[in-house]
Amino acid sequence: QVLLVESGGGLVQPGGSLRLSCAASRIMYSINAMGWYRQAPGKQRELVATITDDDSTNYADFVKGRFTISRDNAKNMVYLQMNSLKPEDTAVYYCNAVVLVVGQRYDFWGQGTQVTVSS
Repeated sequence: QVLLVESGGGLVQPGGSLRLSCAASRIMYSINAMGWYRQAPGKQRELVATITDDDSTNYADFVKGRFTISRDNAKNMVYLQMNSLKPEDTAVYYCNAVVLVVGQRYDFWGQGTQVTVSS
């Protein structure tokens, strides 16, 4: 099992920046990939960005050029730097960790952190 705890959310004006952090603990197996997803009210959860254990990244089109995901394996941390924020970025942001054990995928989720972009 993996425990994930997010931090760094809050209220920011359009055009502003926030940095989300996610700390992973209680790790019994190697984490293969980590990522950030978000869910706005009335919408499904959607992928924002992912990063693998070899630092390969993937971004949703709507954040490319604005958000950057990074990872510190030594500290079991993953970060999401969010710049040029827009009101439509308002959502609960969830940290995700993927563990592969004998070919079986296991997903773990944090409790989420609220990001609100508003003037």
